[in-house]
Amino acid sequence: MKTFLTLFIVASQSVAALAQDYDGKTPYITKSLASDAISSVVVSTSAGGISVSGESGQAPRIEVYIKGNNNQELTKEEIEKRLSEDYEMNVSVNGHELTATVKNRHEFSNWRKQMSISFKIYVPQHVSTDLKTSGGGIHLDNLTGTETFRTSGGGLQLDKLSGTINGHTSGGGIDVSNSSDDIDLQTSGGGITAKHCDGKIKLVTSGGGLILKDLKGTINAHTSGGGVEGDHIEGELVTGTSGGGIELRHMNCSLDANTSAGSLSAQMEHVGGYLKLHTSAGNIDLELPAKQGLDLNLYGESVGQAPSGFNGEWKKGHVSGSINGGGAQVSASASSGDVTVGFK
Repeated sequence: MKTFLTLFIVASQSVAALAQDYDGKTPYITKSLASDAISSVVVSTSAGGISVSGESGQAPRIEVYIKGNNNQELTKEEIEKRLSEDYEMNVSVNGHELTATVKNRHEFSNWRKQMSISFKIYVPQHVSTDLKTSGGGIHLDNLTGTETFRTSGGGLQLDKLSGTINGHTSGGGIDVSNSSDDIDLQTSGGGITAKHCDGKIKLVTSGGGLILKDLKGTINAHTSGGGVEGDHIEGELVTGTSGGGIELRHMNCSLDANTSAGSLSAQMEHVGGYLKLHTSAGNIDLELPAKQGLDLNLYGESVGQAPSGFNGEWKKGHVSGSINGGGAQVSASASSGDVTVGFK
């Protein structure tokens, strides 16, 4: 085993989350990884952020950033004294695996002595990760592999990832972009923004809204704490909220969307295998492709006017029939609102 550093440390989970902006800051320690051919990274810290980047052109290395409680700047002597008395930290490489861990030796009686210890790591692109922190955010970019990460004290920022991506936070929002394959992200403390991603995508939040843009694949996105906005989605989208409305534009997919706390708007450029819409607390505004064959089953307090070429029964509160000879199944129901249907 190659060991860079072994110190004794204490970390408190009550330390405030550390922001993931390291620019302009000087690391306490920098160690080169150029000769280690790192293939996996394991990090555990209870009071700091974690950043892992596979961006080309960067020298492989690990940087350690240490600050006092509430982002207090400390001298090198102050840091060394607190490390030796209160903390156990290990940074080592064994069999092409980089390990960086922070552990506490005792409970703090004086919160002012607590420190935030963060890691910023540059590695080759084909690297898998296992990351845990309870006191900061996590940033990942330009990686291919199996990425697993957890934090209860910060957000997740993810860009240019591919492979198996599994992340969870209970203390912040999630921003994922330009990523693919198998994506599973959850938060109970913020919203989720997903852009320019494809593959099997699962997004769950109970603490904020969803913004979905330029996604392709099988997408399952749910929130109980906000609205849903979607734009340019292909494949299949299953989404729902109990905390807001839903607005979907430029949809070219199979779609199942429901809300119990607002209105629902869906602009369909093409209906895939099916379309299911439901709201129990608002109206539905639906735009359908004029030239596609569709079978309609619509319920509401009123359902607008029948279009030309419709074949079936069109009543004030219920529509059942087909257009353009029938085809994909379209169902929409508004328990306490109107359903408006347009064709374009």
